[in-house]
Amino acid sequence: MTLRSAKVGGMTPTPSELRTERLVLRRWRAADREPFAALNADPAVMEHFVAVLTRTESDDMVDRIEDTFDREGWGLWAVEVADPGTFIGFTGLWPATFDAPFTPAVEVGWRLVRPGWGHGYATEAARASLRDGFERFAFDEIVSMTSVGNTRTRRVMEKLGMTRDPDDDFDHPNVPDDHRIQRHVLYRLVAP
Repeated sequence: MTLRSAKVGGMTPTPSELRTERLVLRRWRAADREPFAALNADPAVMEHFVAVLTRTESDDMVDRIEDTFDREGWGLWAVEVADPGTFIGFTGLWPATFDAPFTPAVEVGWRLVRPGWGHGYATEAARASLRDGFERFAFDEIVSMTSVGNTRTRRVMEKLGMTRDPDDDFDHPNVPDDHRIQRHVLYRLVAP
C-alpha cells in the first residue's frame, strides 16, 4: 500500500476545514500552539505515550503536521468545539511509516484535552476524518493503534467500526524495549 491515494494525479486541494454537528476540524493557527503545548504536557493526556512533550517538541509537531498537509493534502486537523470556538486538540490522518508488518499505512488518530473527554468528540471528529480519507483520497484502508491498556482509545476505535485481529498486535518500534506501552493493538477499517 502506498500512502498516496488513488486520486493523486488530480488531487483535490485540501479544504480549509471539515465540519461536524458540534466540531470544526481546521488547519492550525499560531494561537493553537500554547494550548496544544499544555495538552502535550498533561501527564493524564500523555499516559499512553512514552513521555510528555516539551514546548519545543510540541511546536515541532505542529510544524510536521502542517508540512504533511502541504505535502500530502491530508493530516491531523486542529479541532475546536464550534460554539464557543474552543481548541480541544487534534484528530485526523497521519502516515504510519515506521517498520511494522502493516506499514506503510494511513492512521487515524486523536488527542484531546481532558475536559473534552467523555463527550463523543473523538468519535465524531474521527468519523469526519475517515470519511474524508475514504471519499476524497480513496484510501482502501485506514488503521489506528494504541497501547494495549488504552481502553478509552480502543472504545473509540470500536465505535468507529474498526476491527482488531490479535495476530496484528505488535511491539511498537518507536517505544523503548520493555516499556509499559511497548505492546500495541492494531485496528483496521476498510473502505466502505
